Amino acid sequence: MKKSIIALSLAGAVLASCGAGDQQSDSMNPFFEAYNTPFEVPPFDKIKNEHFAPALREGMRLHQEEIDAIVNNAEQPTFANTIEAMENSGELLARVSIVFGNLNSANTSDELQAIAREMAPELSKHSDNINLNTQLFERVKQVWENKDSFGLNAEQHKLLEKSYKSFVRNGANLNDSDKEKMREINSKLSVLSLQFGQNVLAETNAYQFFIDNEADLSGLPQELREVAFQDAKTAGEEGKYLFTLQNPSVMPFLQYADNRELRRQIWEAYKNRGDQGNDKDNNEILIEMANLRRQKANLLGYASHADYVLEESMAKNPQNVQQLLDQLWSPALAKAKQERDEMQALIAAEGKDFELEPWDWRYYEEKLKVQKFDLDEQEVKPYFALDKVQEGVFMVVNKLWGLTFSEITNIPTYHPEAKAYEVKEADGSHVGVLYMDFHPRASKRGGAWMTSYRPQETVNGERKAPVISIVCNFSKPTGNAPALLTFDEVTTFFHEFGHALHGLLSNVQYRSLAGTSVPRDFVELPSQIMENWATEPEVIKLYAFHYQTGEVIPDALIEKLQKSGSFGQGFGTTEYLAASYLDMVYHSSTCPIEVNAAVFEKALMGSIGLIDEIIPRYRSTYFQHIFSGGYSSGYYSYIWSGVLDTDAFQAFKETELFNQEKALAFRREILERGGTDEPMNMYVNFRGAEPKIDALLKKRGLDQVQVERSR
Repeated sequence: MKKSIIALSLAGAVLASCGAGDQQSDSMNPFFEAYNTPFEVPPFDKIKNEHFAPALREGMRLHQEEIDAIVNNAEQPTFANTIEAMENSGELLARVSIVFGNLNSANTSDELQAIAREMAPELSKHSDNINLNTQLFERVKQVWENKDSFGLNAEQHKLLEKSYKSFVRNGANLNDSDKEKMREINSKLSVLSLQFGQNVLAETNAYQFFIDNEADLSGLPQELREVAFQDAKTAGEEGKYLFTLQNPSVMPFLQYADNRELRRQIWEAYKNRGDQGNDKDNNEILIEMANLRRQKANLLGYASHADYVLEESMAKNPQNVQQLLDQLWSPALAKAKQERDEMQALIAAEGKDFELEPWDWRYYEEKLKVQKFDLDEQEVKPYFALDKVQEGVFMVVNKLWGLTFSEITNIPTYHPEAKAYEVKEADGSHVGVLYMDFHPRASKRGGAWMTSYRPQETVNGERKAPVISIVCNFSKPTGNAPALLTFDEVTTFFHEFGHALHGLLSNVQYRSLAGTSVPRDFVELPSQIMENWATEPEVIKLYAFHYQTGEVIPDALIEKLQKSGSFGQGFGTTEYLAASYLDMVYHSSTCPIEVNAAVFEKALMGSIGLIDEIIPRYRSTYFQHIFSGGYSSGYYSYIWSGVLDTDAFQAFKETELFNQEKALAFRREILERGGTDEPMNMYVNFRGAEPKIDALLKKRGLDQVQVERSR
C-alpha cells in the first residue's frame, strides 16, 4: 500500500473529481494504460482535467479490492502476503494522485482547485478505510510480532516497522467511537489545509501595484523596471509598471525603492495576506486546524500535535527543538539589534528623523552592505545568468559524482516553461529524469520545492528509475537580458538540486522508503549541504560569467561576497527562528487555542522579545509550510539540518572540495539510502561522529556574538 502517496494526496497535493466519466472518456483516459512516453513519464500532453475524476475513483476502487484480497487471504500473515502486498497495492491511485498533486501546485487552475476541494473528503475517507481497517491491522500486527521468524533484511525490517507504526499512529488501536472521531478530524483537516493554501495563492495573485509616475521608480534597478513594464503590458496597462507579491517583484522593491511610502504600501499588502477579513481570510482556518491537530494527537495518546509529530523525527520531542531554538535565539536577536542600531545611525546620518520600520529594513540593509563591503547586488547579478548557474550546478554534481545531464526535447512537459533532462552515470547508464521549472506565474504557488512524478523502486530485481522535478520562482528574463539571479536565488537553486539528487540517486527496494522518505529534520541535509558549494570561490568561478562580456567574475567581487557572507544573518536567523517558535507553540499547545491568530502571534512574539522592526518570516495567515505544506511542528527542520550540513561540509573543507572518497561516502550513506535506516545512524556512518553546532554558529557569524554576551 502506498501510504506515502495517500499522505501526499491529503497534505497539500489533494486530488479530485467532479463526477464519473462515461465509458468513452474512460477508454481514452491516459491513466488507464501504460505510459507510452520516453522513460515512461506522465503523458502530460494527453492528460486533461476531466481524466482525473474517473481515474481517481477507479484507483480507489481497485486499491480497496487489493486491500480486501489481503484481508481475506486464508493463509497466515507473512511479510510477503501482507506487507509487500500492501506496498505493491494502489498503483493506479498513486499514478493519478502524484500527477494531480504536482499540477495543483505548479500549474493549477480554478477548475483543478474546485476538483480538489470537492474530492478532499472522499480521499480522506479512502485513506481512513485502510488505516482504520481492524482486520488489516491485525495481519500487520501478527507479522510485526513474528518479525524475527521471516529472515528479513534491514530494508524489509524498516518497511515492516514503518508499516506497523503507520497503522498505530493513524488510529488502528482506537475503539470504534474514537475511530469515527478520527475520520471526522481527518476529513476536516484535508479540506481546511487545501483551503488555506488556495487562499494564500489567491491573495498573492490578486494584488497588483501599478506605478505610472517614473519618479516613483527611483532607486529601482533597470532590470526590475523592465520586468514590471512588461508585466503591466501583459495585464492590459501598457505604459505603466506592475509590481506584485511574488518574491522576485516585492523583495527587490523593498530593497531598492527610494519612495518610503510605496515601500510601506507593498509591505503591508505582503504581510496582510490571508488576514484581511475577506473570503480568503485564513485566521479561523488556521486556529481550527491547530485545535483539530491537538484533538487528533490526544485521541492517539499524545499531549500535543508536536509530541505526536516529533516522535518520528531526529529531534524526538518538543523539548529538544526548544533547546536548539533557544540556543540560537539569544545570539541571533543580539546581532539583529546590532544591525538595527547600525541602520538607525545610517538614517540619522542622512539627516532623517524617522524610526526604522519593517518596510525600511531591506532598503537600509542594502545601503549598509554597500557602505561596509562596497558590495552592490546589482553589480553582482550580471554574473549570475540562470543558464550559467545551471551549468555550474551540473559541473559541481559531475565533479562530485560523475553525473551528466542532457536536455530531452521529445518528451511531454506539464508547462511550456518546464524543461526535462536525462540524468546519467559516468558510464552512461540511466539514473532518472529531471524536470526544472524556474519562473513565477499565477498558476504556480510561491516558493521553491522538489517533488517526484515517480519515486525510485526496485521491480523484479531491476532499479525503476525516478522522475524528479524542481519548481522555483526565480527572477524572469527581460527583453534585454536573460534571467539574472540574486545570490540568494543562486543558493536556492543549489538547495533544490540537493533535494533532487536525494530523489534521483535513491537506490532502495521499496518506494515507500525511497529518496526523501525521511524525517523532516533530516531531509534538508542533502539540500543544504549543496548550498555550501555554491558559495565557494573555486565553484563560483565555474558559473559566474558576465552575461554580456563573458568575463568570469573578478576575484575582488568574490572577496566582497565572502566578507559579506554573514552580513544580515541577525535579521535572517531571527525572522526564521521567530517563525519556528510560532510553529512550535501553535502545535505544542495541550489545550484549545481560543484567541484569534493575530492575538496569539503578537503575544508569542512579545514573549520571546522579537523587536518591532522584524516580523516572523511567515506570519500565521500565510504560513503555508505548516498549514498546507506538511511541515507542521517541523519548520525548525531547516536550522536542525543546518547543524548537520555545516558539520558534514567540513568533511570536504578539511580535505578538498571535490573529494571523491567523501562524495562517494555521502552518496552511499545518505543519498542512496532514503529512509532505510535511522537518520543519525546514516549521518554517523558518513561523518564518523554526531554533528556539532560550532560550524553553523561560525557560518552565520553568531559565534562572536555569544563571546561578547558572555563577557
